[in-house]
Amino acid sequence: MAGVMDSVNQLTELVGQNRMELLLFRLSGRRQRYGINVFKVREVLPCPRLTVMPKLHKYVIGVAHSRGQTLSVIDLANAIGGRPTPSENYEKSYVIIAEYNRSTHAFLVSNVERIMNINWSKIMPPPKGAGHSNYMTAVTEIDNELVEILDVEKILVEISPNEAPISTDVIEKAQETSQRLADHLKVLIADDSKVALAQVTKALTAIGVDLIKANDGKEAYEILCELAEKGPIKDQIALVISDVEMPEMDGYTLCASIRQNPALKDLYVILHTSLSGVFNQSLVSKVGANAFIPKFNPDELANAVEKGIDLVTSGESGQNHQMS
Repeated sequence: MAGVMDSVNQLTELVGQNRMELLLFRLSGRRQRYGINVFKVREVLPCPRLTVMPKLHKYVIGVAHSRGQTLSVIDLANAIGGRPTPSENYEKSYVIIAEYNRSTHAFLVSNVERIMNINWSKIMPPPKGAGHSNYMTAVTEIDNELVEILDVEKILVEISPNEAPISTDVIEKAQETSQRLADHLKVLIADDSKVALAQVTKALTAIGVDLIKANDGKEAYEILCELAEKGPIKDQIALVISDVEMPEMDGYTLCASIRQNPALKDLYVILHTSLSGVFNQSLVSKVGANAFIPKFNPDELANAVEKGIDLVTSGESGQNHQMS
């Protein structure tokens, strides 16, 4: 397994090239192959000894100790609606230790295969008939076989819902700033996760911001280009908030494309992503983002939007793409 993780290298070279490295794995009782972005993976280990504790969530099979941390181990097969992994199979299984939304999680899988370097244009949204109950955030084809890229954020929200409201003082301050926006100025959000899109929508609606929603970077870029044809983009869009991991066009490439387009280049762009911990902010700077915030803290999001609106309405944003 060390050989799999040893192949994770030079991730900075992927930034702005619309490429990602996908770790392929399988789950107990399923022939389907699944994938997770290597950016989120810290390591892959044979399943360690598990300690069963009372009142664990039904998807959590126990806790394990790894590198000084105590981690809840989530049975991924069970979490996405399959049968629980038989306990006698644990010692033959692996755990993928990954970072999402500022915390570390361990996911039980039956085996881990290899890492594939893939262009995001080859990664497509889930089929329209998949319904809202599925756990796919995207799909791709490898070796003539469909690979599902899981919406891990949805799984984690089901296990531990993030219901933290925006602080009253943050709402009041952000509302005061957003009131300076002209009626026709909107904020564009791009995110392929329905859970994340709903979280952002709830937070920004609370501070009085009008939204335009896109399900991936390609759709967001097409919307911006169409609006730019109607008139100056600064008279229509206050700022852009984009996820990083999205099918067809990722957030890095969206930001880089905005900077390369003369009609869009001065837009204020916030990258909002679950890629935390292993994430290097210099990668964001490389594509010219104005700010980066890890998911999901509603106060931080509202403050970042308030700051962006303040700079935009005061005419100070320009091309000074500084990290927050």
